[in-house]
Amino acid sequence: MRTVADADVYAPPPDTGLEVLHEEAAFVVLAKPPGLLSEPGRGPDKRDSLLVRAQAVWPDARIVHRLDMPTSGVIVLARETLAHASLSEALVHGRPAQGEGEIDLPLAVDWPNRPRQVVCHATGKPSLTHYRVAGQAHVAGVGTLTRIALAPVTGRTHQLRVHLASLGCPIAGDPFYGVEGDPSPRMMLHACRLALPHPLTGEPLVFESIVPF
Repeated sequence: MRTVADADVYAPPPDTGLEVLHEEAAFVVLAKPPGLLSEPGRGPDKRDSLLVRAQAVWPDARIVHRLDMPTSGVIVLARETLAHASLSEALVHGRPAQGEGEIDLPLAVDWPNRPRQVVCHATGKPSLTHYRVAGQAHVAGVGTLTRIALAPVTGRTHQLRVHLASLGCPIAGDPFYGVEGDPSPRMMLHACRLALPHPLTGEPLVFESIVPF
């Protein structure tokens, strides 16, 4: 059960059908739209989610990993045990001092303001993200932003969002860790690539979703 973290009122996008990137007996790979929960939140008004929509087609589908509600991109739903690795892209304000590197900062829940997360060296869980500056992009009404490729090693809640904000480069459109008054039309974070070994044959599989910004 997940809490709706990024909106006071949950208004999921209309159900126009699932975007299926891959389907087989062991798992399905979907492209999640922004604004949709990965799995149901608390209360009947937050039941609509990618998992619920998928289970209407594949009743045995279950969550392997999650994308934050405003994040779009590739997500895998397992029908058997799976391991995976992912790559995301973000548009951020500012630019890191180094063109590539890693962010190794422990994260913990900010309990008075949950589900927000904070960097906490005393109680935080180890969290590691590799990043690389991948260029620039101009967004109408927003300005020039830096494009960053992100490879999370761990999968903590809001990890990419907090780690980028800690660099002084918050994700454009992020309602929790971003710039106040940001005019971005959505949170500019997209899971663009997911890799996993086939659970039966071990064959390396890669699934991609075009970055929409």
